Amino acid sequence: MAEKNYKDLEREVWEKGLCTRCGACTAVCPADAFTFPPGSPAHPEPPRYCKMEADDVSCGSCYLACPRVEDLSLPEDPVGDYLLAVTAKATFPIPGRQSGGAVTALLVNALERGLVDAVVTVAQDPWTRKPQSVVITEKEALVAQAGSRYNWWVPLLAALKEAVVVRKYRRVAVVALPCAAAALARIRSSGLDLHAPYARAVRLVVGLFCTETFDYERLMEGKVRGELGIEPWEIERMDVRGSLKVTAGEQIFEIPLDELETCIPEGCRHCTDFAAWGADISAGAVGSPEGYTTLLIRTSAGRGFFEEAMNAGLLEVGEPVDLARVEALAEKKMARR
Repeated sequence: MAEKNYKDLEREVWEKGLCTRCGACTAVCPADAFTFPPGSPAHPEPPRYCKMEADDVSCGSCYLACPRVEDLSLPEDPVGDYLLAVTAKATFPIPGRQSGGAVTALLVNALERGLVDAVVTVAQDPWTRKPQSVVITEKEALVAQAGSRYNWWVPLLAALKEAVVVRKYRRVAVVALPCAAAALARIRSSGLDLHAPYARAVRLVVGLFCTETFDYERLMEGKVRGELGIEPWEIERMDVRGSLKVTAGEQIFEIPLDELETCIPEGCRHCTDFAAWGADISAGAVGSPEGYTTLLIRTSAGRGFFEEAMNAGLLEVGEPVDLARVEALAEKKMARR
C-alpha cells in the first residue's frame, strides 16, 4: 500500500467527524506540523508544511498512528482479551480518588521503584477545571491529580512528544482513554522508524473505561456555569452514575444524561471501545464494589506492574469483578458500529 499522509487523514477521518483528538498525529509528526486551534475544534488544523507532501520524503507517520483509519477488526468479546480481572484499591490516602485509587497506586509504585520515569496523563486546572495533557514525574503531583475527568477532549498524546523527544524520558507510562490507547497500540506495533522512540519508551498503557467524554466549553461553560450557575472552582466532585452529579459545597446538582447529548464530541459518537482494548491494564469503577477499582490486566507487562504494586503493599485486592456489568456496557458501546 502506498504511504498515506495528512490529506488522507483529512478525507478519511476529519471530514467524516471521526477524529478523537487523541493527539497521536501531533506526537509522531517529525515536522511538528499538527496543532489544535483554541476552543473546541473537531480535529487538528491541516499542516502548513508536510515533508511527505512538499519534499517527497517518505513518512506516513501521522496516518499510521491514527486510531480511526482503516476498517479495524473488533474483538469477538466486547471486553477484549485479558489475563486477569480483579478489584483493587490503594492502601494509602488519595484525597481525590473517584473509586479505589488503584490506577494512582500502580503509577506511584512505578515511579517510586524506577519502573517508569514519567507519566503522561490529563490534569486539570484547580480554578477552571480545564483539562490539559501533562507529564508528571513526582508522586505528590500524581496523587494531587487523582480522580476522574469527564472532559478529556484534549490531545493527550501531544504530551508524549514532550516526554520522549524533548525531555528524553525512556520509561513512560500513559493513562489514556480507549481512543488514545488504540493509537498507542498502533504506534507500538507499526514498525515505522519514526514511531520507534515512542514504542521503546512506552512501558505501560493504562486505559480507562469510557462511554464518552464531554467537551469542556459545552459542559463547563454551557451547562455547569451557564445553566446551574456553579463556578468551576466551587466544584468538589463530579460523577456520572445514571446522571451527571456535581457536588459543590453541601449541594449536589444533577443533570440527566440525555441533556448532555450536545456536550458529546462527534468523534466520540463513532467509538465502539468501552474497555480500552489496546491497553496493558484497563481500569474503571464498573464491576467493583464501592471504594474499589476494576482492573483488567491484559498483557504480561501489565501483570508485572500490577504484581510489583501488590508486592510493595500499595494495592489491596477485593472481591471478584462483576464482569456482567462490564460486559453490558461494553456490548452497548460496541453496538454503535
